[in-house]
Amino acid sequence: MRVSRQQVEDNKRTILEAAGRLFRERGFESVTVTDVMKSAGLTHGGFYGYFKSKDDLIAQTLAGLRGEAEPKSTDLAAVAQRYLSAEHRDDFAHGCPLAALASEVSRQPQGARTEMTAFLKRQFERLGKIAPGLDEEQRRRAAIGNSASMIGALILARMTDDPAMSNEILEATRGWLLAEDGEGAKAADVA
Repeated sequence: MRVSRQQVEDNKRTILEAAGRLFRERGFESVTVTDVMKSAGLTHGGFYGYFKSKDDLIAQTLAGLRGEAEPKSTDLAAVAQRYLSAEHRDDFAHGCPLAALASEVSRQPQGARTEMTAFLKRQFERLGKIAPGLDEEQRRRAAIGNSASMIGALILARMTDDPAMSNEILEATRGWLLAEDGEGAKAADVA
């Protein structure tokens, strides 16, 4: 039985959404094509009608996640508050792909690395629009520094098995980024 073009597009979107959740939860190597197709509610046999390989699925999944880099606010403090929250830390499946997958992407084929690089560039561009600074160069530097701090803090907070330390990492990084005394996110104004 043939499926409509719309159904093919819907199925592919469902597969990519399932892959995005599973990859962020468990990593690339721990997720099989069968896992993705089962999560999408489709049969394993249909996979190759949508993707050339698992590597192709990874690259297309990362390309689809790029839109998630959009800050939900025009205020850097609000972005940091949301990003460095316990809710975000605990939601691997829907959380930041950079924090969940960055260390794995470095061992992936070029397609995945290219997509993650594009994601990172877009993140810097978007945060650069709301970061502090007197000119574009200062705002970009602040965007990169704030991104690196937030992503690193989220990775460390997820890594530890000590809940108090995990919370401390999030709180300390939030405080450092949002300090009013010229530290953290405000450093770009002084530089």
